[in-house]
Amino acid sequence: MSTHDDVVYLDHAAATPLDPAVLKAMQPYLTERFYNPSATYKEAQAVHADLESARAGVAHWLGAKPTEIIFTAGGTEANNLAIRGVMEQFPEGNVVVSSIEHESVLAAAGACKHSMAPVTPEGIVDVAQLEKLLDDATVLISVMYANNEVGTVQPIRRITQLAEAIRQKRAKSGNKLPLYVHTDAAQAAGFLDLHAARLGVDMLTINAGKIYGPRQVGALYVQSHVILAPQMLGGGQERGLRSGTENVAGAVGMRVALDIAQEPRQREAKRLQDLQAYFITQLQQALASVRINGSRKLRLPNNVHVTIPGIDNERVIFQLDDRGVICAAGSACSADSGEPSHVLRAMGLSDDDARASLRFTMGRDTTKKDIDHTVQALVSSIVP
Repeated sequence: MSTHDDVVYLDHAAATPLDPAVLKAMQPYLTERFYNPSATYKEAQAVHADLESARAGVAHWLGAKPTEIIFTAGGTEANNLAIRGVMEQFPEGNVVVSSIEHESVLAAAGACKHSMAPVTPEGIVDVAQLEKLLDDATVLISVMYANNEVGTVQPIRRITQLAEAIRQKRAKSGNKLPLYVHTDAAQAAGFLDLHAARLGVDMLTINAGKIYGPRQVGALYVQSHVILAPQMLGGGQERGLRSGTENVAGAVGMRVALDIAQEPRQREAKRLQDLQAYFITQLQQALASVRINGSRKLRLPNNVHVTIPGIDNERVIFQLDDRGVICAAGSACSADSGEPSHVLRAMGLSDDDARASLRFTMGRDTTKKDIDHTVQALVSSIVP
């Protein structure tokens, strides 16, 4: 079974175990190569060179220049740097986000003039409705690449094409305000193409802790023309955008984790798509009332999100835990709020149905045997 012999772990959207190869790459920087990369002596400068090599490795997968990669302490900080870093420079401007963003995007946008674009019942951002929210003072659009709860993949390319058309109109009309597009790709990095130019984005967030890398390590791609106000002040590291002694071990670990995730991503995505289809079929055969949330087509391959009307998802999660299955009700970052998922609400689910929903997210070690055990455990937990 996944992760441990006696446990099926199906909450990979919340956290992934550290890949042994990542740990091996990080270890020297936790022990003998501990030097501060900002110091001038040769040992420290060798570590600085390793940091820049890690930056270049991350940049490779984004089709970016190394100088366009800013290392952060996770995806939340990267999202805050992107949104607050832009909006603090344009106090009269506004930001448009989707209604299903991660809390780190919603909270950062909530501190500014903002509006939220609706989604379809399948959890896909409605681009036509988003367009109606854009006005002459909009300076930023932030829409996640793939949703962390229901796994829906968003139409980022359509959104960036829309933004480019608006930029061209502004240039002709004399409106000198920029219009940037940011995407939170934390959940997408293990499965989807991250090439920033192909996506057309100006900024992109990735999170090592979601791709079998170290936690509290992230990166923000910032295209060269984007000017940000720093959110962490001090020593001037990371081009002055993120002061603080660099986490070299974390950066090296992130680079290796991204290599391992991106090189075989199409093969692993196909394996998980097959497993996802099997999981859904087994659930539908075992539980007549089960409903699959989100798009069946435009979806991360490891995500199965269901509503089983009438259940109490918190109680079922505890019962599944007792039966050796770990899953979630939604985003781990908001699990303690007690409120129904804002993502499911945005998709039109009632509060009762939101509280009857479960998220299963598979990983590299998940097998058919794990799925069979999970379905059996779920039936045992809810059928009298």
